[in-house]
Amino acid sequence: MAAVQLTREEFYEALKGEKPVLVDFWAPWCTYCRRIHAAYESIAEEYRDALLVAKIDIDVEPALTEEEKIELVPTLKLYQNGKVLGSIVAPESKAAIEAFIQENLGEEMSQMVKEEYTHDMVVIGGGPAGYTAALYAARAGLDTVVLEKLSAGGQMALTHQIDNYPGFDEGVDGVLLAEKMQKGAERFGAKSEFVEVVRVDLQENPKRIETTGGTYYGKTVVIATGANPKELGVANEKELIGRGVAYCAACDGMFFKDKDVVVVGGGNSAVADAIILSRIARKVTIVHRRDTLRATRVYHEQLMRMKNVTFAWNSAVDALLFDEKIKGVRLKDTKTGEMSEIACDGVFVSVGRKPATDIVKEQLTLDAGGYIVADETTKTNIPGVYAVGDVRTKTLRQVVTAVADGAMAVHAAEEYLAER
Repeated sequence: MAAVQLTREEFYEALKGEKPVLVDFWAPWCTYCRRIHAAYESIAEEYRDALLVAKIDIDVEPALTEEEKIELVPTLKLYQNGKVLGSIVAPESKAAIEAFIQENLGEEMSQMVKEEYTHDMVVIGGGPAGYTAALYAARAGLDTVVLEKLSAGGQMALTHQIDNYPGFDEGVDGVLLAEKMQKGAERFGAKSEFVEVVRVDLQENPKRIETTGGTYYGKTVVIATGANPKELGVANEKELIGRGVAYCAACDGMFFKDKDVVVVGGGNSAVADAIILSRIARKVTIVHRRDTLRATRVYHEQLMRMKNVTFAWNSAVDALLFDEKIKGVRLKDTKTGEMSEIACDGVFVSVGRKPATDIVKEQLTLDAGGYIVADETTKTNIPGVYAVGDVRTKTLRQVVTAVADGAMAVHAAEEYLAER
């Protein structure tokens, strides 16, 4: 059963029914909306007897969007007896959606229980590295499962246009490439489970992976958990998410159409966000701690052609200025300490990534930056455990280097299994 697409009239009619109603307010231009699609469809199937799971396109139903006070997409709202029980914006995983449902409707909303079974390979993370490992493992005849908390692609799926992945002469949409990688692995028998890993024991044989959907066992484990956006670390930042603070231009840029925005950062991600926003916003100001960008030269040339992009060099955000929503930022000059203010309607944070290693930090060796120590073989300090993609120590973190890691991990895993 797929989630039901509702019109405004159908929505209000559905609220009169006996079942609680879960609605995903989404938009076709929203990259993150596409990211949660697979997890949301899985929710629709698993909860079909207890919930009406629906979707509403905010571009098709602007009046309803305004009535329901939707300011960011995707926003999921839960209704019962015509009243709103709660809402959640941009859920990070299927487990987060399930927790939201259970928090509002009770523990009777049970989750699926997995039977105990040992796989040849368990891949934690469904980004390009994870699904490449799954593809190579499945083609080699290994019983393989990918554990992904939301959808295929990881950070790649938040990229509207990838121009540096070989084989796509006009570039490729990140979500589309992720879906193709997933289908390629599944074509050879790899399985995908939308669950969130909460605890691992990598020293055991077989290795034990506890998730929100049950416990999995693997003879080998590939850690492909990637990295997440860093926060600015200033006061009120978390409280202002959805009220002007955002971390994904491709996801939330359209909410700032013809408005003034600030992009904080100077690397490739920050400049890519600025380019996207320059086509939507009235004015874009890039705030960077240094006097030159760290981004590659091709981005510099694009920025110079954009008349609505300006720079605040040698500047760091000292405070977020707001009432109900963001109305500006206070900047501190990194050389003189002088303070200044910029009025804006939105702040897009793009100051780097932090590796997602919390579940393994007590078991695997990490470097000073928190990345898993593993060389080009992808082997970690525990035999049979491999680190691939953005989560491992490496010089260059790109889609192409991630897929190379995935292939190498399977080569190492095959040797390990043969020896055992």
